Amino acid sequence: MSKTVKELVTNDLRRQLTGVTDALVVNVVGLDAIRTSKLRRELRAKNIHLEVVKNSMARRATEGTALAPAFEGAQGTLAIVWGTEDIVSLAKEITRLTELKEFDGFKTRGGAMDGAKLTAAEVKGVSSWPSRQEQLSLLVGQILSPGATLSGQLIAMGGALASQIKSRVEELEKAAPPAAEAPPAEASAAAAPAAEAPPAPAASAEAAPEPPPAG
Repeated sequence: MSKTVKELVTNDLRRQLTGVTDALVVNVVGLDAIRTSKLRRELRAKNIHLEVVKNSMARRATEGTALAPAFEGAQGTLAIVWGTEDIVSLAKEITRLTELKEFDGFKTRGGAMDGAKLTAAEVKGVSSWPSRQEQLSLLVGQILSPGATLSGQLIAMGGALASQIKSRVEELEKAAPPAAEAPPAEASAAAAPAAEAPPAPAASAEAAPEPPPAG
């Protein structure tokens, strides 16, 4: 490979790794073309990138970055993997794939996390940590738990109070005397006998005597 081509490859790798702070170094030398192609498909499905490079070009591409420790003491051809949600999710997936028989020869060699070098054993340890998604789920559960407990207590107290009020109302209803029934209304009131008017005085049969004529 000419110096110009090496420079192009190094610059392309540097461009791909811009902004990447966590990555793992793996060995894919033992895989044939068919298994390597299948491995790449598996990784792409999890949004993980794999790039096979020489260690010398990887060192130049990552010089002065948080990934530089991953290539300290590296020799020969290797591959760098990065992507997915966080370093924990990346370590989980890479560790899972290295344990599959169909990818025999795919091995973890180390990596870098937050500017610190990781050994192969440390990568396996990181894979046992809770991922970002799992941490968020735990955090949300811890936040919601007190609220759910308080809500349950309030609902229980309200239910108990309502039950007591209902029982008391039922007791009062049983203790109250039955209401007197109103007599049925009569269709018509009995008519009272009309009072007789007193008889008019009888007219005098005899007329009053006329006065004597004046003389």
